[in-house]
Amino acid sequence: MKDFDYLEPASIAEASEMMLAHPDGSVMAGGTALMLALRQRMVTPSHIISLRRIRDLRGITYTPAEGLRIGALALHAEVARSPLVRQHAPMLADMASRLANPQVRNQGTIGGNLCYGDPATDPPSCLLALNADVVLRSAHGTRILKVDQFATDYFVTALEPGEIVSEIRIAPSTFDTGYHARFLRTAAEHRPLVNFAISLRKQGDVCADVRMVIGASTRVPTRLRKAEDLMKGKTVTARLAAEVAELGVSEIEPISDIRGDGSFRREMARTVCRRTIEDLFNPAGSVATICLASATSAFSS
Repeated sequence: MKDFDYLEPASIAEASEMMLAHPDGSVMAGGTALMLALRQRMVTPSHIISLRRIRDLRGITYTPAEGLRIGALALHAEVARSPLVRQHAPMLADMASRLANPQVRNQGTIGGNLCYGDPATDPPSCLLALNADVVLRSAHGTRILKVDQFATDYFVTALEPGEIVSEIRIAPSTFDTGYHARFLRTAAEHRPLVNFAISLRKQGDVCADVRMVIGASTRVPTRLRKAEDLMKGKTVTARLAAEVAELGVSEIEPISDIRGDGSFRREMARTVCRRTIEDLFNPAGSVATICLASATSAFSS
């Protein structure tokens, strides 16, 4: 690890100016990814700009008008145990409780996760299925992007020089349940090979509305719009779940790397998608039982 100067701005504007003044510096939120990159000399910044003193990047709030507002420095563990998140976005709380490992959950931040742009992670696909907004702020203004506008390519985001992710917003939803499923290559691995996020509005066995996203197996999380259209307004059976999954994987372009090639990822995505849909419409299914129990308090208030 090479020497660097460590800076601690107290405001977003100050941090933004530091980032512009030191374009070869690195920004640190939780530091879980950055520390590994530093140790392996994948990055050698002249300055590290820590965001930990910026109060405006912290906190989780909810109002009926605006919905959830989650500060970028909220730890994954804080998101998992927040009563507000568990009530109003139970799928997000459940995902955060299973993300990576305890060390990452207690040190890593939701904003830092999005900024890193790693495709093999869970929050982006979950947040896209929840139709979340990513708020970007700098010394010169504010921008608001959808998750699929923010994540633009493999380890690449839409952040411009001097911009910081300040918060994630999730508006009140008409969906009444959802689930974020993840496939791990081995039980000991913490990075998903495939994940699948789905938000649903159900009327008995009929799918009234749906948003579906596949991630981890693709360069960026990908919404399955054709599969959504096929599923909307129909009674969901095992046969329909299989058809939806088949159509869904035709909409993605899986990546190939040392952890798995594209054909394997496509097959796993098809299986995870089909099984999750079947389980959500099966009253005895473990996924459906967990999600509906969590969603009851979220949407009955």
